[in-house]
Amino acid sequence: MKKIRSLAGSGARILEGMGMALDSVRANKVRAALTILGVAIGVMVVIAMASAITGINRAVATQLETLGPKTFFVFRFFQGGLNISDGSDEMSPWRRNPWLTTDEAALLRTLPTVDDVGYRESTGAPMGYGDFKLSSVQLIGYTTNWPRVSGGTITAGRNWTDIEFAAGSAVTVINDKLGQTLFPGVDPIGKRIKIYGQPFQVIGIYAEASSLFGGGSSSMAMIPHTTFTKVADWFKGWLDFVVLPTAAASVVDAQDDVIAALRAKRGLRPSQENNFSVVTQDKLMETFNSVTSGFFLVMLALSSVGLMVGGVGVVAIMMISVTERTREIGVRKALGATRREILFQFLVEAASLTMIGGAIGLAVGTLIAWAIASFTPVPAAVPLWSVVAALLASAITGVFFGMYPATKASRLDPVEALRYE
Repeated sequence: MKKIRSLAGSGARILEGMGMALDSVRANKVRAALTILGVAIGVMVVIAMASAITGINRAVATQLETLGPKTFFVFRFFQGGLNISDGSDEMSPWRRNPWLTTDEAALLRTLPTVDDVGYRESTGAPMGYGDFKLSSVQLIGYTTNWPRVSGGTITAGRNWTDIEFAAGSAVTVINDKLGQTLFPGVDPIGKRIKIYGQPFQVIGIYAEASSLFGGGSSSMAMIPHTTFTKVADWFKGWLDFVVLPTAAASVVDAQDDVIAALRAKRGLRPSQENNFSVVTQDKLMETFNSVTSGFFLVMLALSSVGLMVGGVGVVAIMMISVTERTREIGVRKALGATRREILFQFLVEAASLTMIGGAIGLAVGTLIAWAIASFTPVPAAVPLWSVVAALLASAITGVFFGMYPATKASRLDPVEALRYE
């Protein structure tokens, strides 16, 4: 029974403190608004950034899953995190690595642990149909097996054939976004579009695997890589491979065979390092997470400024509240209220102020996350941990910055407080 009465008393004091916080908001609207605004901005930034980063990470993970759990990549150069270069050879380590070649891709296809290898290069290209022109659309030169290794699905028409690939035919498979842009309400199959001013026949429509960079989010066109090298204006040297191990082979075994084959092809001695990069999906995801985590830490630092502003506002408004209620504090102490009870009351009031700001920031941040998910390709989603962290940070801000005025209130001499006018 004592525990129940104690809990009931604590609950009543909390409700009383929250009520006083609301009274302070009404009585000091400008100061309270500044306090609430600072906390709200800090929380809003945390929620919005956490939602966007969560959505991006999920999208990238989905993109990698569509390629199959065993798929891995071969790049000319790969280094996790952000790469900064001033143009010098020392700051541009990829210059020491030779370009990957189509001959090397053909070599990898012959390995017993490798089922298939695709390669690709891309650039932005001018495209158009009739009088309608687009200045820069992503153009990808790929091998014929691209639907198998990229995870895309041809929804209408067909892919180009091996014969068309070998001949460097002017055929293209466009994604549904480009089809809707160039041919609204019209079947694109069989139509001719201009790429770099040259006519290409549309032979297929594809829907790219749902991801941050796909799902109809941007216009794309695929052409045979043999055609790409003849017509495209692109930054050369960045051909990359997608490798599919056989069902019986493990990823590690396939990677070992790929590394051994490329080292032998390039004549590397045992003491020399690889002048290419073999990267698994886990490594790509780990690198991506490290980059997004860095951005998130920056946003946390910025949001802490908002919480600091709110905290300073808490000190100001609570000091005013202590001054205005000096006689009330004296009466309560004269009636038996302890220092702890006075301290608890004012801390609850301070935390309630910042929690109001936190709730507003949470609502606005959730609205921003919804807007990002609705109007951009990023599937933003508010993670539960960010909600808990935001509200907890709001409460801690109130308690931390409210400690000084609350302590001052609890230490007031009851006799002097009762004499205060």
